[in-house]
Amino acid sequence: MDISELLQLVKATPAEIVVITGGEPLMHQLDELTTALRNAGLKTHIETSGAHPLSGSWDWICLSPKKFKAPIAEIIPLADELKVVVFNKSDFDWAALHAEKTKTQCKLYLQPEWDKAAAMTPFIVEYIKANPRWELSLQLHKYIQVP
Repeated sequence: MDISELLQLVKATPAEIVVITGGEPLMHQLDELTTALRNAGLKTHIETSGAHPLSGSWDWICLSPKKFKAPIAEIIPLADELKVVVFNKSDFDWAALHAEKTKTQCKLYLQPEWDKAAAMTPFIVEYIKANPRWELSLQLHKYIQVP
């Protein structure tokens, strides 16, 4: 799709915020897209692993780093939100390592990997109790079975 088609689809909805996510959006040059969205009066948010150079103009950056390809150092201090998916207990150290590099007002979230939620959520809750800057993030759409 070209940008004008995407913009037309978005403008046909009541949306005020467009979240660019899915796969890894920063594998694409996003300057032109975000300029068009912002010129249309829409806010732009991104969820990224941060493994590719930042492009686009963003009102909110959610950084969700992946262990198999660490984020680019320059992106971490720009994050408004750090969301770390927890597969196992070693992910708490991974989360803390990245949190140290974020700005003070960055929101910090731990999210259990869906298939391990039952096992990992109790550990996440205990970690949050000991580290209250962190909050719990859940994929609510999966719990309530919204596709």
